[in-house]
Amino acid sequence: MRGRRRTLHRPSRARAGAAAVALLLGAAGCGGGAGSTGAGVVRASWGDPQNPLEPANTNEVQGGKVLAMIFRGLKQYDPGTGEAKNMLAEKIESKDQQHFTVTVKDGWTFSNGEKVTAASFVDAWNYAAHVDNKQKNAPFFQEIEGYDKVHPRSGTPTARTLSGLVLKDEHTFTVALRTKFSTWPDTLGYAAYVPLPRAFFDHHAAWLKKPVGNGPYRIDAYTRGSVMKLSRWDGYPGEDKARNSGVELRVYTDNNTAYTDLQAGNLDLVDDIPSTQLKNVRADLGDRYINQPAGIVQTLAFPLYDPAWSRPGADKVRRGISMAIDRDRITRTIYRKTRTPATDWTSPVLGEKGGYKAGLCGEACTYDPEKAKRLIQDGGGLPGGRITLTSNVDTGSHRLWMDAVCNSINNALGNDRACTVNPVGTFADFRNQMTEQRLTGPFRSGWQMDYPLAQNFLQPLYYTDASSNYGKFSDAEFDGLVDEANAESDTARAVGKFQDAERILARQMPAIPLWYQNGSAGYSENVADVHLNPFSVPVYERITVKP
Repeated sequence: MRGRRRTLHRPSRARAGAAAVALLLGAAGCGGGAGSTGAGVVRASWGDPQNPLEPANTNEVQGGKVLAMIFRGLKQYDPGTGEAKNMLAEKIESKDQQHFTVTVKDGWTFSNGEKVTAASFVDAWNYAAHVDNKQKNAPFFQEIEGYDKVHPRSGTPTARTLSGLVLKDEHTFTVALRTKFSTWPDTLGYAAYVPLPRAFFDHHAAWLKKPVGNGPYRIDAYTRGSVMKLSRWDGYPGEDKARNSGVELRVYTDNNTAYTDLQAGNLDLVDDIPSTQLKNVRADLGDRYINQPAGIVQTLAFPLYDPAWSRPGADKVRRGISMAIDRDRITRTIYRKTRTPATDWTSPVLGEKGGYKAGLCGEACTYDPEKAKRLIQDGGGLPGGRITLTSNVDTGSHRLWMDAVCNSINNALGNDRACTVNPVGTFADFRNQMTEQRLTGPFRSGWQMDYPLAQNFLQPLYYTDASSNYGKFSDAEFDGLVDEANAESDTARAVGKFQDAERILARQMPAIPLWYQNGSAGYSENVADVHLNPFSVPVYERITVKP
């Protein structure tokens, strides 16, 4: 979210056991079954992505996991520190932080044998930016000159390509940005910026069925609702070659079932431990349980496209709802130190130098039921007298926290029907409802960072018409501060402007920060060298499978 992307009620032991037996008997069916697995293959839990895996049209975690396995871009984020390091970039140079010359390394190919060149990037970026191609991540290219011509806010485009992208030779291209953006090179590890082979353009439908990239893995097969099989690409020229023979991503619609399969030895990796299992996980897995800070914040966004939520006084209602949520109690009783109450819209993983500052949300993120009730009344009351919280419930233990948040709001307002829950069965369905603006109440809009910059937590979600601004918040002062921060060459001044932008969010509350989320995973005795990166995604290529 790229909302990071499960059912949260604990199943009875009988139900969990039955689920495991059913899975074993129906090995080729949905819910995790995948048939036989080859030697050296890692078996991991997964969820279907919303869309086919076009890099510029994928802005959610499940699809992002696959893109990170089959693609490499100009930059790569260090799996330990999150630092942006050159991958296919030989160098990225600029004298003014606005005009950049990019030199692409020689010797790289796609897994179909096609050479990766500067044109592979230029063509991919032009495709991503053009409005006719309907790519969700198109706004990531809005900083490049000519974006308004290929992606106008209304009317038809007047250009086919970005004027700020110029191909110089086989290994070189230049980029002209509309304003200074000192940290722009560090954004280029995000999947929207990866190169694409000619097969993507020449045989698009076939490519979508079986994407071809330039990363350490190749996709062998995918059956929606069941499994995606990837194998190691032995021709991969990078230093981060896969240490296993492949990965089998098995689709689960209930992460309790995935956890049961992990315990039974039928699965090697679960990268989201169900909240209902957190009190048992240390005893169950010992040192095969991972719990570490990650660049994730969970939020509730408001549908500001609905007049009921954008009318005068609605900002008081939104702040009141935030103050009715007892974050401390929810994170302690449900999440057992795998979540921390949020006090801003970024993540502590960034550190203060990266833009994080505790407490920027102020009293709006402090539990105060009396003031919450008063604010909601002063703002005209809940639209229609009640609210409904919406999230998918196939991954992430979302049903459990939604119930807890609603209970907290109901207790604060003294009305046990003020808040109800709308559980959506699958992540893909939830995403469709959200992107099509069909939701009329607060909805989950958690964010897993694409790159470790404060800008990434703010601009994609709250900048006018940004790629993941699903609530349609728009504020000229906020946009201006983000633009100014991006243009700053001095890091401290840039951080200050981003924090000023967050203070606007605290006043208007277009989305409620709930909690910062740790990466949480467990693995079987069959594998070793299992790690989560700062994005909380398994570093699949480093996992080894025991003989």
